[in-house]
Amino acid sequence: MAPNTKSTTLAVPEFNLVGYKNFVRHNPKSDRFAAKKFHHVEFWCMDATNTARRFSLGLGMQIVAKSDLSTNNMIHASYLLRSADLNIIFTAPYSPSIAGINGDSGQKSAAAIPTFDYGDCRDFVASHGLGVRAIAIEVGDAEAAFNTSVAHGAKPSSSPVYLDDDRTVIAEVQLYGDVVLRYVSFKNESDRQDSCLFLPGFEPMDENSSIPFDFGITRLDHLVVALPQLVPAVTYVKGFTGFHEFAEVTSEDIGTEDSGLNSVILANNNEMILFALTEPVSIKLKSQVQTFLDHNGGTGVHHLALKTRDIFKTLKEMKMRKGIGGFEFLPPPPPTYYKNLKNRIGDALSDEQIKQCEEMGILVDKDDQGTLLQVFTKPVGDRPTCFLEIIERVGCMAKDEEGKEYQKGGCGGFGKGNFASLFKAIEEYEKTLHINRIIAEPSAA
Repeated sequence: MAPNTKSTTLAVPEFNLVGYKNFVRHNPKSDRFAAKKFHHVEFWCMDATNTARRFSLGLGMQIVAKSDLSTNNMIHASYLLRSADLNIIFTAPYSPSIAGINGDSGQKSAAAIPTFDYGDCRDFVASHGLGVRAIAIEVGDAEAAFNTSVAHGAKPSSSPVYLDDDRTVIAEVQLYGDVVLRYVSFKNESDRQDSCLFLPGFEPMDENSSIPFDFGITRLDHLVVALPQLVPAVTYVKGFTGFHEFAEVTSEDIGTEDSGLNSVILANNNEMILFALTEPVSIKLKSQVQTFLDHNGGTGVHHLALKTRDIFKTLKEMKMRKGIGGFEFLPPPPPTYYKNLKNRIGDALSDEQIKQCEEMGILVDKDDQGTLLQVFTKPVGDRPTCFLEIIERVGCMAKDEEGKEYQKGGCGGFGKGNFASLFKAIEEYEKTLHINRIIAEPSAA
């Protein structure tokens, strides 16, 4: 549902991949608009009620708000989950017959999420299954961010919509494939606090509607998008956002003799918004990224990295619920991984912590600034596509302009040293699904 908005594609230097060894991190503070942080992620599905409850149980997130038939929303059911600064929305369409929807006519006035489109949602789920539709970031001015993005080549998806007496504004541009980048802004800080239920039309849930647990997950650390070709995607996003390159790896850095991937992480000025863009590299076998693209029906959000303040506590809680509706994890690395870990990370972790990592299958890596602990779930839906990463970062503490202490984004890297182990775990899991990763030989002329 692209609005009639004029777009001017400006010349942007084409991105060149140089790899981990040759990459030099530099923050040019080049954002084209004031981008603050991730605001929320929205999944589209066909059953928001049960999907939201499953994620609530599996991640220890409260279902804090709803917009559905009980709130007089005849268009879609949406449920908002929250844990600290992490917000995830699950949205599913109602039957178009109950609101008299034919095509696009008349539906936006009743939808609590004004950019929702019944036909787009139906087609999205049919094409991709359970997946991320919108990546929302909080900006200083959503209208300005939208106009600036379109002027610099972004493809418009939804023009700015003003809500709650213009105190809240949202707008969307196309990001990759059927995924949109949603801009959210508030007139002032008090409006931001008043919007804790996300948008007008959402109402608070009953306190007993979800589990009263907190697994320690604090925010969205970064997200990874899988796409067929890396260079044009990086050039496109850098062009309209001004985001800079934060890190990159190639298949030569982290691949195996059979397959790999190339990946670039883009960041905003304060480096709290981190997008990783990933393309497949297939040598003897199909890359796992290519498997995602095949089963997802093209480009999409490959996984979400959820940051926790204590990965041992979070995993303990998650694993207690994996057999009753929670999430399962990929196979752990072999014992040799942990025997060699001390040589690789030095004194970053104690012997007791390394033992805990082995017991829970946690992968560990470090860079020149800090330490990274990470573990990966199996796919969250029927298809072998989108999954979750649970991540803890240690180190890289700094103070902002107001003297408040915070942890710098990307502390400890993104697990470059763990990719071989991760690839092996995914390969073992895919064998259980009978996924054919052998590249077909070209037929003889």
